Amino acid sequence: MKASKPKSMLKHAPQGKRVKPTLGYSDVLTVKLDFDDKSLKTVKYWAKRVCKFFKLDGFLILRSSSDSYHVVFNRSVSWSRNVHIMNWAALMIEGRRLKNLPLTKYALMQDIKESSCLRIGKKKVEGKKEKPSPRTVFKFGKQNNEIKNYLQFKRNLRRFL
Repeated sequence: MKASKPKSMLKHAPQGKRVKPTLGYSDVLTVKLDFDDKSLKTVKYWAKRVCKFFKLDGFLILRSSSDSYHVVFNRSVSWSRNVHIMNWAALMIEGRRLKNLPLTKYALMQDIKESSCLRIGKKKVEGKKEKPSPRTVFKFGKQNNEIKNYLQFKRNLRRFL
């Protein structure tokens, strides 16, 4: 009896073509970065900066294709710290591009801080009009748990200030 191909592979394979799986090294303890369309000089710069900033002991750079590199760092870290480091690197390296992706930038920053934060007061922006405190414009579903806690915190803060 012939073994059948996994369904996930069949979805992506054109009719009559064989699927060649991509082999990879996957774990949660090793910090790994994938640099596409970057020069070796740029990759070295960022690998050194990440290595020193996060005390990762050392790194290995591998060319994965023309102007694309993989970096593997030496020191083991927790998965939480690993994601923190990858997101910090992405934000530092691709930060200018994230200007047009504010939700992605927000998500990366919250992960780096390992907690999420939303502004509740006014915001002064240099050279621009002051942003007012966020106001409720729509409600849906239950409001008795975290929404209740958020609104209570907001009320308490207003009383304090």
